Amino acid sequence: MPAGPKVTFGEACSEWLRYVEFDRQRSPSTLRDYRNSVNRYLLPELGAETPLARIDTARIDAMRERLLAEGVLSRRTIQKLLVMLHGILQRAKRKGWVAANAAADAERVTLKRSGDFTVLAPVEIEAVVRAAANEREAAILTTAAFTGLRMGEVRALRWQDVDFAKRLVHVRRGYVQGVFDVPKSRKVRSVPMVDQVAVALDALSRRERFTRPDDLVFGNELGRPFHDGQVRQSFYAALNRAGLGRLREKDPPIVFHDLRHTFGTLAVQVFPLSDVKAMMGHESIETTMIYVHHVPQHDAAPKHHHQPRSGDCISESATLCRGRVVAG
Repeated sequence: MPAGPKVTFGEACSEWLRYVEFDRQRSPSTLRDYRNSVNRYLLPELGAETPLARIDTARIDAMRERLLAEGVLSRRTIQKLLVMLHGILQRAKRKGWVAANAAADAERVTLKRSGDFTVLAPVEIEAVVRAAANEREAAILTTAAFTGLRMGEVRALRWQDVDFAKRLVHVRRGYVQGVFDVPKSRKVRSVPMVDQVAVALDALSRRERFTRPDDLVFGNELGRPFHDGQVRQSFYAALNRAGLGRLREKDPPIVFHDLRHTFGTLAVQVFPLSDVKAMMGHESIETTMIYVHHVPQHDAAPKHHHQPRSGDCISESATLCRGRVVAG
């Protein structure tokens, strides 16, 4: 290794965090996640005062093996830590602090992606909505299932984002870890507003308070973003009341995010794949393709080139139409 400054691992972490914040301009929520991971895991594991020269591939492999053997962290979390460590050491290499990135040759953590998830049929969504604890939570479940908005995007939705005239829901921001920010994809997008969503939101718009353009659609009693944990538990309780509690006993069990998967599976049966990609804010078409593979074969009509007219439906059982969701 060429002679150079004796930079510590802690200093390399600080430089990398500065780099991703100002040079790469990562979102505040992403930066908080990075800082938490660095302070909670990487610095205690490798030592803030450890010279970079002492962090070699063997030491990284040993850390990986121990974390996997302990079983405290998930494989996905360990994989994320190794990816971050690679970025930290790569930045140090570009600064001339190390001659090589020791994480480049370290063993990876493999993840099994089965592509399996649970989706609800429109009739099941309606049953769960009817079993919701109150009007607001029913509207939250309806919107999540029939627009594909992420939890943070549902929490951040404002009335100015709801266009009843054009029947569109505009996704302009998310609310994650106490901060409003741009959506995860960092791009504003729009999603068609089907009848069920329009009816639910119209009812909420007639309440006495919090109906100004800048007010949150699903705000709590103080007009602030609702607590995501409470809504998740409310969703699971509604599943039980609707006779669908067995879906929580599956492996993997149904979760709130599966409402987004529900929308994706319905949407690819009607809209061109490129449109669904835009609606869901996916970075790549490969991510959108998981919904094509999840659709039952009897629904595998030509989707890529089909341009549906208003009211067109593909599935004979239950599917998403341009104006509404129907159950056959």
